[in-house]
Amino acid sequence: MSYMIAVPDMLSSAAGDLASIGSSINASTRAAAAATTRLLPAAADEVSAHIAALFSGHGEGYQAIARQMAAFHDQFTLALTSSAGAYASAEATNVEQQVLGLINAPTQALLGRPLIGNGADGTAANP
Repeated sequence: MSYMIAVPDMLSSAAGDLASIGSSINASTRAAAAATTRLLPAAADEVSAHIAALFSGHGEGYQAIARQMAAFHDQFTLALTSSAGAYASAEATNVEQQVLGLINAPTQALLGRPLIGNGADGTAANP
């Protein structure tokens, strides 16, 4: 059996750092878009025009990949944020069960049944 330790606060902090990194990368990519996708030919000849078009095509390819990576990054950051919430919820549930055990211990010893959380709700006919 493998054990894993997850600290929800650290996961949330890491998700915040990732979101900040993603924002910086997205801003840089947007800033470079015009300079990398719309290159002007160096001269008025046909070769210069084709070279400029070739490099502009590479810039457009980079922008397309950057958009895909930004979407992946956003999904990864969301998954990390969600997992932090899930781990925090699991920890709260675990603490709740421990507290319930402490509350029920004396009643269980005296009456043979728990005071709270025995699983059977009372009804009007059987309170």
